[in-house]
Amino acid sequence: MAGNQLNVLNALDVAKTQWYHFTAIIIAGMGFFTDAYDLFCISLVTKLLGRIYYHVDGAEKPGTLPPNVSAAVNGVAFCGTLAGQLFFGWLGDKLGRKKVYGMTLMVMVLCSIASGLSFGSSPKTVMVTLCFFRFWLGFGIGGDYPLSATIMSEYANKKTRGAFIAAVFAMQGFGILTGGIFAIIVSAAFEAKFPAPAYKVDALASTIPQADYVWRIILMVGALPAAMTYYSRSKMPETARYTALVAKDTKLAASNMSKVLQVEIEAEQQQRGEEDKSKSFGLFSKEFMKRHGLHLLGTTSTWFLLDIAFYSQNLFQKDIFSAIGWIPPANTMNAIQEVFMIARAQTLIALCSTVPGYWFTVAFIDVIGRFAIQMMGFFFMTVFMFALAIPYDHWTHKDNRIGFVAMYSLTFFFANFGPNATTFVVPAEIFPARFRSTCHGISAASGKLGAMVGAFGFLYLAQSPDKTKTEHGYPPGIGVKNSLIVLGVVNFLGMVFTLLVPESKGKSLEEMSGENENNDESSSSNNNNSKENTVATA
Repeated sequence: MAGNQLNVLNALDVAKTQWYHFTAIIIAGMGFFTDAYDLFCISLVTKLLGRIYYHVDGAEKPGTLPPNVSAAVNGVAFCGTLAGQLFFGWLGDKLGRKKVYGMTLMVMVLCSIASGLSFGSSPKTVMVTLCFFRFWLGFGIGGDYPLSATIMSEYANKKTRGAFIAAVFAMQGFGILTGGIFAIIVSAAFEAKFPAPAYKVDALASTIPQADYVWRIILMVGALPAAMTYYSRSKMPETARYTALVAKDTKLAASNMSKVLQVEIEAEQQQRGEEDKSKSFGLFSKEFMKRHGLHLLGTTSTWFLLDIAFYSQNLFQKDIFSAIGWIPPANTMNAIQEVFMIARAQTLIALCSTVPGYWFTVAFIDVIGRFAIQMMGFFFMTVFMFALAIPYDHWTHKDNRIGFVAMYSLTFFFANFGPNATTFVVPAEIFPARFRSTCHGISAASGKLGAMVGAFGFLYLAQSPDKTKTEHGYPPGIGVKNSLIVLGVVNFLGMVFTLLVPESKGKSLEEMSGENENNDESSSSNNNNSKENTVATA
């Protein structure tokens, strides 16, 4: 099958793991670092914003963001990400990965800094400014999904490609940890410098005027790591697969990769027949749907279902933290202490379940394969969701809360050592080079749609059916127990749709996408033509 593969692509496939692979992981991973940092920090920031801008005199509890404002602040970045994944995914196939890669990073850095600024001091103007810049921050982050995955898959060798793409995604884990540690440091420093009484002692004095700087500093610092990799991104050569298979310049591809791999690669002459053949079908054409339609359905549906379950975790976090005493009641703390306590609790959860899950995938993806990890992850998520849901009343008793936390942590360990990583890896491996970035963008955008359903649909769904027990501003829902059962079903459907996703372990990208078949056919047609010409001359 690989017999007709271009020399330069074969050289990449069989290359030993080298230093440039690790530099590529760090350069490509910084976008995900910023993404995770930002998503992590916004949950801390929303609590603080509620206290600063929505304080009600005489209220028993500190101010919180109204449901619609909270949904806007949290959801607007998802909308931006979805738009960015589709737009930059398409652009990456049209203009090339390298040209578009610097753009996404610049958008991220500028909007990360701008989201800490406000044009005005009234609650409305602060929220509108924050939402505006968070949309565009999401837009930049969205572009990083298809481009980082595609660049890493096209640079990597066959043997360790899965681990390299997963390692780029696993940089999210470091983003979460850095966000948590930085928030702890900032809040501890402000608490030491500007001590304040608890809310129930003095409601007004519990939120110091300087608290307005805390959330701005935390949000703006997320831009620094990404900004530091801008120069490196601009110096990365275009991937050989784009240059050779899409731009049709095998000479440039060979010259670029000779420098990167530090070996001499001979460029072969591009064949005319190959060029015509490879352009014979477009995205969503009958031929595309015949070859890759089910694959695209598999990657979009599994990512969609995974993100519904993954992003619904926020529903239970605050209950869990309060239940096990990691976060005391809000009125017993001042504003800065609350930031400190939530950051500490979330960092501990990240350290114990989120981060290890990512690196388990990196370690095992090229050993047991993508399919097995994804199937296993969805299976255990289904089991743990039902184990939490069916005896839900048992878990609500104080003595059983530690068991609930353990089950909850395991669910998200298997999300990360499972479909959360594999749904990112596979779309970068199974589609032809000229559609690779677009198809990854479509799959990722489908995931973000699932994230919106998980984060907001379940926020309303998980409310108590009893009108008197719902959170302020929310209509009655189906309750937490029934929501968990629905999530168990969602994870089971993830297992079913995983059956549509092919295994790409140990195969070259051209083998997976069928581009070698094009090469085989075109070269055999060229051989036939030359034979006919010889006969005619004779």
